[in-house]
Amino acid sequence: MPIPTSRTHEAATVCIENALCTGCGLCVSVCKDFYLRLHEGKASLAAQPIFGCVGCGHCMAICPTGAISVQGRSLGPKDMFSLPPRGGAADFAGLHALLQRRRSVREFLPEPVAQEQIQAILDAARTAPTGVPPSDVNVLVLDSLEKNRAFVRDFCEHLKTLRWLTAPWFLTLMRPFWGRANHELFSNFVRPALAAFTASMDAGRNIVTYDAPLLMYFYASPWADPADPVVAATLAMLAGEAQGLGTCMIGSIHPLIQWGGSAARFRQRYGIVHKSREGLVVLFGRPRVHYTRGIERSFASVTRP
Repeated sequence: MPIPTSRTHEAATVCIENALCTGCGLCVSVCKDFYLRLHEGKASLAAQPIFGCVGCGHCMAICPTGAISVQGRSLGPKDMFSLPPRGGAADFAGLHALLQRRRSVREFLPEPVAQEQIQAILDAARTAPTGVPPSDVNVLVLDSLEKNRAFVRDFCEHLKTLRWLTAPWFLTLMRPFWGRANHELFSNFVRPALAAFTASMDAGRNIVTYDAPLLMYFYASPWADPADPVVAATLAMLAGEAQGLGTCMIGSIHPLIQWGGSAARFRQRYGIVHKSREGLVVLFGRPRVHYTRGIERSFASVTRP
């Protein structure tokens, strides 16, 4: 059975033009559904694939003679393009410098981000790998300070309906069920954050999304790999950095708009079409401040057995 996503429940169709096939076997080697085989010196379809073609396009992309075409699951031959030359790609030194220069910026100039830059960010994020194609990542784009502010005002009104989540009686009740880590998270982060978010917005200050002139919310469908929107958001952040924009990832909005009637109304108002296991907001804008030094980061552990 084909793997379903919100966009398709059908397998893609693989067509092989025998006259063009040289029997090199490259398509067979890259198909991890084992949908292709070599038979009498030509590529052909296997009788028992694992899932049916998921539309990754690897076979079509690697065939040196153009003998293979894949159609379906939002993919077709028209989606093929020639890879840029290796010399035009960023080398490690350039990539590492970009990563080192990145800081989480929460101080933005009010000038809007150009539409060309917004499109470039989306183009970069679309290249993100996914658990299963086609991508089930959705993106909400709020491309002005005014839209961002309206979004946060509505979000903070929604938060006021969730005050019971951090009430002492609820935290005490839930501690045996969700464990020490969640108890400390809700007590020491969620409770003061909700109080500060709503109080500040009532006073006219936005400490949720910091009045960034561009906000993008990446989320997926229930069918998607939970990592998919996080990977896409990361590439979007790096694309913004590469264009000289300040960026910041905000993780506090997504989990608080997933459950309950107030959350459903909020999602509907902003065209957020799915609840999602994971999601991230990324802020973009011209930075008001500029850093000259970075801070070394570390992993909790690196194990090499």
